[in-house]
Amino acid sequence: MRAADGREYLATLAVTGQGARCVYGKMWLHGAESDRFTPGEKPQVLVVDGRRLGLAVCYDAAVPQHAADTAALGIDAYVASTLYGPGPEQAVRRDGHMSRAALTHGVWAVLATSAGPSGTHDRTSGGSGIWAPDGTAVVQAGPEAGAVVSAAVGGARPVPGAS
Repeated sequence: MRAADGREYLATLAVTGQGARCVYGKMWLHGAESDRFTPGEKPQVLVVDGRRLGLAVCYDAAVPQHAADTAALGIDAYVASTLYGPGPEQAVRRDGHMSRAALTHGVWAVLATSAGPSGTHDRTSGGSGIWAPDGTAVVQAGPEAGAVVSAAVGGARPVPGAS
């Protein structure tokens, strides 16, 4: 996303019938990203149907301080879009990041991540899913492309696949 002043951000956009708007700029840049992009300045919350969603982009989800600062805004769920490379080590990292965010802050954690080939990876570990506030995975996709997971969240433990 390019700001009016020319700075570029890796960002989360909210898309509605009225158009698209930037709602969050990635704070924790990784690797060569800082050669081109400007880090976002602060955590952000997107309110959808009364639920407060704390936003994370990729490496943000690997930084415990990001989850803490975002949770301090009074969120219902920590929502991350990420990419993890292939293999069991990456799957363990991915699950650890999301489980820790949920358990440490007592919130739902929701992950949308690439599956199949993506970027420089011939394959990725996939694993999009939803973690309960106790840190357990409620529903989770595998590494194959094309999977969709869902769960009704809030209050009691959700029912996987409910919508």
